[in-house]
Amino acid sequence: MKICIFGASSAHIDEIYITETEALAEKMARRGHSLVFGAGATGVMGAAARGTKRGGGYIRGFIPEFFREEKVEKIYGGCDELIYTATMAERKTRMEDECDAFVIAPGGIGTFEEFFEVITLKQLGRHKKAVAMFNVAGYFDTLERFMREMAAKNFLSRACLGMYEYFTDADALLDYLEGYVPPLGQGVLLKNAE
Repeated sequence: MKICIFGASSAHIDEIYITETEALAEKMARRGHSLVFGAGATGVMGAAARGTKRGGGYIRGFIPEFFREEKVEKIYGGCDELIYTATMAERKTRMEDECDAFVIAPGGIGTFEEFFEVITLKQLGRHKKAVAMFNVAGYFDTLERFMREMAAKNFLSRACLGMYEYFTDADALLDYLEGYVPPLGQGVLLKNAE
């Protein structure tokens, strides 16, 4: 299975996010899966790549051309395949299209954008892939409370809350991805038809 891991590129985060993501990615690779990611060498992205490499997995990285030209971010040098894209939007679309499942690891605004796009597309029936939140050290607890509040106030379909799962344990997360069966139907009704 090709698993896309979205996560922080920042190197200035607590070490627990790095070590836990590295361990997850190594287990992922040892279980025969490959990594699709944003090709960064630092932060959670770099951790995902190092763990995958240590586990003997294949790494496919996607990064916009301007990152190389403008030295926006250090690029992970151990990718088995490195694909340059014209834009950030193309990068994200290519990662979404190339993978079989998503892992949302701790990250910043870019990671949240990726999470919300993946869930929006799933809600619209554009994909039926598993989405797993890797909730290291309670990182996503506040987001989960907010998502439930949105649903309670009818800004979010309650069915959307079932389109992803939270995990604190790497093995349980991988078991979920491997055993995932897409729901029937083409998506969720976003609002009542008039």
